[in-house]
Amino acid sequence: MDLLSGKNGGSIDTVQALIQDGLKQVPDEYIQPPSLRPTLTIHNSSLSNQAPVIDLSEFHTNSLERIRHEVGQACREWGVFQVINHGVPTRLLEEMKDIGLKFFECPLEEKLQYACKSGSAASEGYGSRMLVKEDQIFDWRGYFDHHTLPLARRNPSRWPHHPPSYRETVEKYSEQMKLLAQRLLTVISESIGLPSSYIQEIIGEPYQNITISYYPPCPQPELTLGLQAHSDIGAITLLIQDEVGGLQVLKDGQWITVQPLPDAIVVNLGDQTQILTNGAYKSVEHRAIVNALRARLSVATFYDPSKQTRIYPAPELATKDCPPRYREVIYGDYLSAWYSKGPEGKRNIDRLAVDS
Repeated sequence: MDLLSGKNGGSIDTVQALIQDGLKQVPDEYIQPPSLRPTLTIHNSSLSNQAPVIDLSEFHTNSLERIRHEVGQACREWGVFQVINHGVPTRLLEEMKDIGLKFFECPLEEKLQYACKSGSAASEGYGSRMLVKEDQIFDWRGYFDHHTLPLARRNPSRWPHHPPSYRETVEKYSEQMKLLAQRLLTVISESIGLPSSYIQEIIGEPYQNITISYYPPCPQPELTLGLQAHSDIGAITLLIQDEVGGLQVLKDGQWITVQPLPDAIVVNLGDQTQILTNGAYKSVEHRAIVNALRARLSVATFYDPSKQTRIYPAPELATKDCPPRYREVIYGDYLSAWYSKGPEGKRNIDRLAVDS
């Protein structure tokens, strides 16, 4: 397959360009092993098979206890939930999806001006391969990753200038996602009996990345994945998706589609929250599927510790009756292992188990 070069030395094999050239079959590099292909899924035929939906409209009232209970139950049983009436302006959610779509509709030559650096894991910009493994199977997507927090990492000049509102919209969205993540982490801490600020204090100054993912139509969607199965490596992820849908979560051995809801935000627990809660709350294994007819767009905001942060089970949750289930880890080491070895579901956090 031909590789397209960007100005930063990045080499991008873009499925979007392949589709525009009339591709009829999925290239071998994108074909998943039979056991990992998107079959035998559940599409939410009943309420029991739906990821929880939590209304935050009464966050500052007597209903906070109800919200804590619902969040705690969702974190124990699912590791994922959707929030509505969350306080993030609907217009901003739509603007964020709109600027992402407009960027991916730009000519390829323009997108390549923002190409990620070659061979560098999680570098900022436009790309299609986030891992650095040589033998990996490619995901059926393109993405643009923005480094937004701390402010010292933020350089809007590296972001697209079209449409004209692009950079301002990302900055506004970054602030709103930071505030929502902080509110949610407060409730998550309280819901398991920890002090309100516990998880935020462990995380310290947060590192935030915002990744816009674009999944083009696929001629053989049964053979590939838009995003391979994994759990997120950080603390919490906030995701918005368009009406096409394609996010699936693993629950009780079955892949369940998280149906798009108007103005809802999907909340994924990350591996570090699972460690901090000593396994009481679960990071969710998830993936993205594609379809033959419509492109899909999503925006994921990752809220993570700094690389120097030490992560370990909270002493209040690691007792004689429930000893620590995970070894202490420096987040930067965890991050490096994820990007060099690949996720393969939840194998990275499984390696930290005390009995592994």
